[in-house]
Amino acid sequence: EMLRSLVGSEMCIRDRLYVEDVKTSTEFYTKLLSCKAKSLSPTFVSINLASGPLLELKQRAETLPPSDITGGGTELSIAASSKDSLMEVYETWVANGVVCLQPPAELVFGTTFVVLDPDQHRIRVFSQ
Repeated sequence: EMLRSLVGSEMCIRDRLYVEDVKTSTEFYTKLLSCKAKSLSPTFVSINLASGPLLELKQRAETLPPSDITGGGTELSIAASSKDSLMEVYETWVANGVVCLQPPAELVFGTTFVVLDPDQHRIRVFSQ
């Protein structure tokens, strides 16, 4: 109830990644996800994703209170509309030099692959 009174009826959850170089990470994500970024400060960027949520990038050295969190501790997940679209995205990203951690594989929940951003954050794409 307290949270609802704080944010109202429209709750907006945002994913924030701490990055070493906000400019490098902004370029990576805007190219990878074909979306636009809005600079909120020299060390903080907000990216509107096509599906509605926001991805925020914060320069780790400028985070208060300080954080020692680095890549790999979390994973962004993107649902593909089909296995064919998943494969198309995989081939495009790898051809553009995105580092692949796990090539496409059939797992219990469907087909998936995992790539890494410049800070080693995992990006999982999956289809059921």
